[in-house]
Amino acid sequence: MRAQLGPVAEAERIEAMDVLRGFALLGILLMNIEAFAGPLYIALLGIDPRLHGADYVVDAANELVVRGKFFTLFSILFGMGFAVMLERARARGSSGVATYLRRLLALLAIGLAHAVLVWSGDILVGYALAGLLLLLLFRKTPVSRLPKWGLLLYAAPVLLGWLMAVAWLSAQGDPDALAKIQADGAKMQAMFAEGTEAQRLAFGSGSFAEAVQRRIVDTRDQLGYFAFGGPMYVGLFLLGAWFLRSGAIRDPDAHRPLWTRLRAIGLLLGLPMVALGLWLVPYMDMTAQGPRAALASTLSFGGNLLVCLGYMATIVLALRHPAWARRLAWFAPAGRMALTNYLMQSVVCTLVFYGYGLGYFERLPRAWQPLFVFLLFAAQVLFSRWWLSKYRFGPLEWAWRWTTYGTRPALRVG
Repeated sequence: MRAQLGPVAEAERIEAMDVLRGFALLGILLMNIEAFAGPLYIALLGIDPRLHGADYVVDAANELVVRGKFFTLFSILFGMGFAVMLERARARGSSGVATYLRRLLALLAIGLAHAVLVWSGDILVGYALAGLLLLLLFRKTPVSRLPKWGLLLYAAPVLLGWLMAVAWLSAQGDPDALAKIQADGAKMQAMFAEGTEAQRLAFGSGSFAEAVQRRIVDTRDQLGYFAFGGPMYVGLFLLGAWFLRSGAIRDPDAHRPLWTRLRAIGLLLGLPMVALGLWLVPYMDMTAQGPRAALASTLSFGGNLLVCLGYMATIVLALRHPAWARRLAWFAPAGRMALTNYLMQSVVCTLVFYGYGLGYFERLPRAWQPLFVFLLFAAQVLFSRWWLSKYRFGPLEWAWRWTTYGTRPALRVG
């Protein structure tokens, strides 16, 4: 008979994954704070050219060491979780498909509620949709092929950028074709400018109902971009599945040379790549297309992944040393409640910054935003430690597991 599937027991947890999730949560908040405190679209386009002095320095530093790195890490960890769940299902004589499908559908519902009712910068909807592709196409992929498929799919937006650059170069001898490309870029630029002003009105001074209306529009637009970003999500999930199934995250000591190389290459090569990409294109101008933009995108995507792997390797190796392991263990409770903490970041920040809350939209200087992040995250770490001293799961993790497995898991400790 097949053993019944259920949530991961305490003894089965992989400590490094919990610590990395907690660390990723801090980075996600450092990345998202600009999009909470001001229009979402401005935060997506690079170093804000309107900023000066300390505000500009902080924004540039964020682009160099934060943006694109922690989303990548969060995605890799999602892929690890996918692999853990399928491995446990197979060990109990089940394919795990039905269970994981319920898990993804529940995540999709949570993500849509988050995007429409709280904050339109949600990543959970994209994760759920990409997870469906992962479940459909890659659950039986051999371990040796996971990194190959992962890197290929992660590079899909880069390949698309170079195709656009080739089209731009080909149009140089055709005035009509060049005019069309430039007009399309100008149209996209105008749409972003119009969307920015609409977000400023809805979120900065609008009512809750007006903010919901704008979030519906933003969510619809982001779903339209899934064809562009979806393959990247799946690619990162596959890389995460490889780290789990290869044993690299379960037994770091047996894979120390790998982690040592990732730390060195990721940081020593990845950071200069990101810096060069920012130097080439510090702020995205959709009317400026061609090889320069494609090269900047290539350096950014490649550098972000390398830096992410460098951060990941640094933490995994640090956990092998008792003194550092004790310090980093503070991240683990927050990581065990990653879904709850991610959503609570949105709730707290929108209530602080949006017009229907305290109304600090576009009033907190960019240079002061990291301090706000560290204070909020410290409160989340302390709350997570207190909560998990009394309960087995975070509140939303508990509800998600109930939906996934069809039975209500025990919540209280003891």
